[in-house]
Amino acid sequence: MKKTAAVSITVLYLLYSCVPVPLTGRRQLQLISRGEMLQLGAQSYNNYTEQHQTITGTPEAEMVERVGNNIRLAVEDYLQQQNDIGRLEGYQWQFTLFDDTTVNAWVMPGGRVGINSGILPVAQDETGLAVIMGHEIGHAVAEHANERMSQLLLIQLGGMVLSEALSEHPHITQQLALVAFGVGAQLGILLPYSRLHESEADHLGLIFMAMAGYDPRQAVPFWERMIEMRQVAEPPEFLSTHPSDQERINNIQTIIPEALEYYEN
Repeated sequence: MKKTAAVSITVLYLLYSCVPVPLTGRRQLQLISRGEMLQLGAQSYNNYTEQHQTITGTPEAEMVERVGNNIRLAVEDYLQQQNDIGRLEGYQWQFTLFDDTTVNAWVMPGGRVGINSGILPVAQDETGLAVIMGHEIGHAVAEHANERMSQLLLIQLGGMVLSEALSEHPHITQQLALVAFGVGAQLGILLPYSRLHESEADHLGLIFMAMAGYDPRQAVPFWERMIEMRQVAEPPEFLSTHPSDQERINNIQTIIPEALEYYEN
């Protein structure tokens, strides 16, 4: 009887821990409060910047900040229209270029976006960078990191709450956070974004970049370049955690007409 009651309480907890994703309305598991995620994101970002060299004052760094801020304004506009601007409460936007040849980009809760210099040749120009930025910010707005971190706490630490995990297993928890934020795989764990997460980030990203004035049709050649890179060389880290194939491009092409409505307006 006690075991049945415990299971029932757990099921109810999981059910009430589900929240809707913007645009798609899909309900997702979130076992961690938004405040805790923002704090974890800020701490993880500070730790990362202490260990990696940033690039400032160059045309490339200025482009990263410019594109990031353009999309930030679009996100705020979009969420205002959806009466969901409270989703950005506590955000501290930062758009940082890192001196790292790894082809990767990531975002942490709270709007901190990291762009590795190695991905800029694939982006080629500002619009290509907007595809990357829109996609990563789409992950942040959809709070995929919370969902992934919740899954990792369940799988790796038996469902331990975040504060307890940080207290009892601080190093492991910080490493799990980096995995959840898409920075890379640690501890032998690689939790790829699901196709569902990727589809949501692509959808939101196309809308955001279009609202920021970037042609969403350029997302197709960008992902084609990423796929070509995977075929001729070692898979870039950006693809190791971001599945990309012809099906993805087909899905993007179905979203482009909707995004073009925002672009043309």
